[in-house]
Amino acid sequence: MTTLGHERYCDEVARQLDLLRTTLTGADLSVTVPTCPDWTLAELVRHMGGAVRWSERLVATRAEQDIPEEDIPECEGPAGDDPAALDAWLARTAELGATTFRAAGADAVVWSWADDPSAAFWARRMTHELAVHRADAALAAGVPFEVAPDVAADAIDEWLDLVALAQRTDPEDSASELRGAGRSIHLHATDAPEGLDAEWLIEFGDDGFSWRRGHAKATVALRGPLTEVLLAFYRRRPLDSGHVEVLGERELLDFWLERASFG
Repeated sequence: MTTLGHERYCDEVARQLDLLRTTLTGADLSVTVPTCPDWTLAELVRHMGGAVRWSERLVATRAEQDIPEEDIPECEGPAGDDPAALDAWLARTAELGATTFRAAGADAVVWSWADDPSAAFWARRMTHELAVHRADAALAAGVPFEVAPDVAADAIDEWLDLVALAQRTDPEDSASELRGAGRSIHLHATDAPEGLDAEWLIEFGDDGFSWRRGHAKATVALRGPLTEVLLAFYRRRPLDSGHVEVLGERELLDFWLERASFG
């Protein structure tokens, strides 16, 4: 599957953090995040910035193994929850992450927990880590969430790849249950711009599942605007929210959403 390209991901790391800063303007950082109820909004922000700081350090040092977060400068952000201090930290993090990923180049060899030990993996992973958690922040702050259509489509691609990775490599993961020949799921974005293929087919087999972009009849279909399909597929919006439509055997889609994970 064609990705957006390393330079675009580097740009998006900075862009997603900048958009997060806008989302946080005037927000109550003490509120609980509805889609991540173990975190306040401030804790979510620290997680997002910390993830970029951690992956940036992996890439900057060409790490051959994981680096503990406590060994990474400013990984946890500033003391206290002063909005101005958190905003300044996010701004520095955005510049640092994008600069390091770009300077390394896509092919730089770097430790990762996936099967792609490269700087390219981390730039793409952080793009979608930030985009989806920015949706969490927007829901907590009560403001609209928007994401570029090609970023949203690539986030769905990456999620499918990561769930498939979990199924291949961890028999204890709930993703191992996503099997059973003769069943399929179709995702259909109804507002994709011209030239963007924003439909997916997930087919179950006896040994697991496979996926591809494209239109096809399936056991169940999830339809709606691309951003809403993304949010529903990432379990950020319930299927009965009124923003998406489910056609066919909803039980299969629920089965997927309950088990799709990557560790």
